[in-house]
Amino acid sequence: MKSYLYLIIVFFLAISCNNKPKTESAKKDKSLISYVNPFIGTGGHGHTYPGATMPFGMMQLSPDTRLDGWDGCSGYHYSDKYIYGFSHTHLSGTGVSDYGDILLMPTNKVLFNNGSDGKKGYRAKFSHKRESAEPGYYKVHLDGTEIDVELTVSQRSGVHKYTFPTAQDQIIIIDLLHRDELLSGSIKRLSDTELSGHRHSKAWAKNQKLYYYIKFSHPITVDLGSSKSQYKNKKAAFQFNNPKNEPVYVKIGISAVDEEGARKNLETEIGEKTFDQVKEKAQSTWEKQLEKIVVESSNIDYKTNFYTALYHTMIAPNLYQDVDGRYRGMDLKIHETKNFEYYTVFSLWDTYRAAHPLYTIIEQKRTNDFINTFVAKYEEGGILPIWDLSGNYTGCMIGYHAVPVIADAYLKGIKDYDVDKAFEAMKHSATRDHLGLKSYKKFGYIPVEEESESVSKTLEYAYDDWTIAQMAKELNEDDDYETYIKRAQNYKNVYDPETKFMRGRFRNTWFSPFDPYEVNFNYTEANAWQYSNYVPQDVSGLIKLMGGKDSLEIQLDTLFTAKTKTSGRDQADITGLIGQYAHGNEPSHHMAYLYNFVNKPYKTQEKVHQILTQLYKNDPDGISGNEDCGQMSAWYVFSSMGFYPVTPGSNQYIIGTPLFDKTTINLENGEKFHIKAYDLNPENKYIKRAKLNGRTLNETYISHKDIIEGGTLELFMTNEPSDWGTAEGDEPKTEIEDYNIVPIPFIAKGDVAFKNETEVVLENTDKDATIFYAYNNSEFIKYEAPIKISEPTLLKVYAEKDNEKSATVSTSFYKIDPNMSLKLKTTYANQYNGGGENALIDGIKGTKDFRTGSWQGYQDKDVVAIVNLGEEKTINIISVNFLEDQRSWIFYPTVVECYASNDNNNYKFIGNYNIDASKYSDGSTIKTIDFKMPSNSYQYIKIVARKLGKLPKWHLGYKHDGRSWIFIDEISIKQ
Repeated sequence: MKSYLYLIIVFFLAISCNNKPKTESAKKDKSLISYVNPFIGTGGHGHTYPGATMPFGMMQLSPDTRLDGWDGCSGYHYSDKYIYGFSHTHLSGTGVSDYGDILLMPTNKVLFNNGSDGKKGYRAKFSHKRESAEPGYYKVHLDGTEIDVELTVSQRSGVHKYTFPTAQDQIIIIDLLHRDELLSGSIKRLSDTELSGHRHSKAWAKNQKLYYYIKFSHPITVDLGSSKSQYKNKKAAFQFNNPKNEPVYVKIGISAVDEEGARKNLETEIGEKTFDQVKEKAQSTWEKQLEKIVVESSNIDYKTNFYTALYHTMIAPNLYQDVDGRYRGMDLKIHETKNFEYYTVFSLWDTYRAAHPLYTIIEQKRTNDFINTFVAKYEEGGILPIWDLSGNYTGCMIGYHAVPVIADAYLKGIKDYDVDKAFEAMKHSATRDHLGLKSYKKFGYIPVEEESESVSKTLEYAYDDWTIAQMAKELNEDDDYETYIKRAQNYKNVYDPETKFMRGRFRNTWFSPFDPYEVNFNYTEANAWQYSNYVPQDVSGLIKLMGGKDSLEIQLDTLFTAKTKTSGRDQADITGLIGQYAHGNEPSHHMAYLYNFVNKPYKTQEKVHQILTQLYKNDPDGISGNEDCGQMSAWYVFSSMGFYPVTPGSNQYIIGTPLFDKTTINLENGEKFHIKAYDLNPENKYIKRAKLNGRTLNETYISHKDIIEGGTLELFMTNEPSDWGTAEGDEPKTEIEDYNIVPIPFIAKGDVAFKNETEVVLENTDKDATIFYAYNNSEFIKYEAPIKISEPTLLKVYAEKDNEKSATVSTSFYKIDPNMSLKLKTTYANQYNGGGENALIDGIKGTKDFRTGSWQGYQDKDVVAIVNLGEEKTINIISVNFLEDQRSWIFYPTVVECYASNDNNNYKFIGNYNIDASKYSDGSTIKTIDFKMPSNSYQYIKIVARKLGKLPKWHLGYKHDGRSWIFIDEISIKQ
């Protein structure tokens, strides 16, 4: 009896100790791949492609409908009417064009011209009515030639299936000149059914190498290349012996290593498998991938959007390693590894925000591979990748965002790599002297005049540094922790307390005139609205700077209700606008969730639901901006489940609002995490209460551990805002409490270039800090009242509080001849104001980087400037500086004219300088034009610079009716 009672007690104790609910199965009503619509994002500016690929695969076998242009980045756009062929590499959702390697096109005529010039060519019309796409499979009918094309893939290889209308004139064109610039290429015939070769090309990535091996199902009967062994024109045509008119199959393997690698990849992965077998394997692999998250809902569009988004998060990064373990590294040498798979295509400025955090949940093994890849790239190329492509550093985008990917994974317990080497690489990335880091390390911010996109770089470096600090803390590296937690607070140095925006510091003043709607080169693909709330590592610190939670709430309210029009430069990436919240680009992605930090989660729920239901659609134009290698889709995957990683590295996920009745995350460790939403409907977007594993959840966030250990999050929905999560302490926090820095003082009032004198007012973001200043090489004294400056001066300032000092910064003050004045007859663009009305005579000359604020810019205008010397003077030489940077639409003027006068009415022609401005030029150059003056005395000098106007035909902007800029800086008058 005692033993019986003992067993009962043990049984009930076991039940009571297990807080996790019983494991539940997820329900699939049909195959998940049937919900994927690969055409979502192929229209508008989504820049996706519909072709066949495998999860994170090396090959992307897809149709090419567009040869160049911003909306042709993926090679395909839904609005196009012609297909040029089918190539084997494509980028998903990027903003720069590349890839499109080894184009094949079935046809019934030998035509080596592609037809883009309007002449006869091998391109073919097609209709979306006879086109379909599924994960791992694509099909289209080519009008005119009446050929049916089907495509499927394995990881590094693929199969084309061509069904010709008749047995005659079955021809396949191979074009190595397709898309980006061909540096070298080869087409070699190995037998009647085999080809091999290579394509070495240059575009965004400057040194791309790809090798291929092709095997035809039918023998070649007519070889229409220029020679039997080597096709020097880099195009070839092959006709086949196929009397029974069977489908022609083309099996192809690719490799970045060599032709033998391409052959081995094909033989190992596909070999003698049929098209249908390869397709079945591809689709079963995709089904297994998509089963990692199972959602349940009666809304078909929601499920289609979800599984298409999940599919898009699994397209890149791309495998970049052969089946034998060999790969081409960042040093372009061949390496080999058996311990992990090596990848490329890391769009890290985008994907560190949500895509990589998603992988830490559903792709933990692959996350280890990604980080092992980062470490290998560091060892091969000397630095962690920022945006690497095909063994190339592209130099694209900002920050060093491999760093938060590593830190986020490490802090979540994903550590199957050389941790010490990874940490070394992280610190190495943060200690270079390029991309503004030299100034950032010295001052704690990047001055506008030192580096373009200075505000965005300062903010993103500060976040990256915070993740280094978090990893240092875990590794007990105390000195590193102190260094980087201080650097993580550098955002304070670009916060303007008067406007409450993050602003550029130009010669230690604020860049002005200031317009938060203006898109300029102080920000990366954004304006002040879209970057000023980017402090994910210290939201509490930002709240304090702004004056409390109410201030941040007001700022967020205003962000979402502001007018949607921007000013300044045209920026195609700023799309998906709700007020000035720009969902089509990444800097805004966390902002809707910031309401949780000020105890107003119902406002997060409103905004997230609006974005989910209005900015994602089940149609080709269904993504509100570039897909960006999975980031846009990762936002949707997270947010539709009901939470989002505002701060990767914090291990927190901020709760928003779900779209699905039930979501099940099937974890690699065998556990399941469920999100259940009760009483969910389109009106019930608000959370009334919540439970986590049966206990009441008042906090508006969950942890990574909560998910990985498995369990259930229950959300009880209602149709009106509730008080859930609104009590103090319910909110999430990111807060830097250690080693608080003292922000650097700034010049709140005063002219850097002045005439008689200027009054300088110094202020500090921290009102309790004491400011000190010094003239030239004098001793520092305490600042107590405005400073009057009447001569050229070097002013040095710093601040101090609690025995902590800020960095010391210096500003040179220039005195302009008080008798001299400048009259501009044309209006410059504010974002390129060069310092204001006196910029052309202030004695400060610009550098080759036009984005650093010293040049004055005029678009599609002649520049007319009149300098009044104040009295008649004998002049020796008049000099004028102009900048040329044709990639950025900045051209020299066609003619520069100089005139002189004594009455400002009757001008004498002094001379002119003609320039062939439309001639192609690479890079950035400065031209100084001198006019030798006669011996007469003059009071007025007029400079006229004539615009080029419409861009030359060879320029990419010509198709968009682009108009040139004139950038002028200093008019120097030498007596």
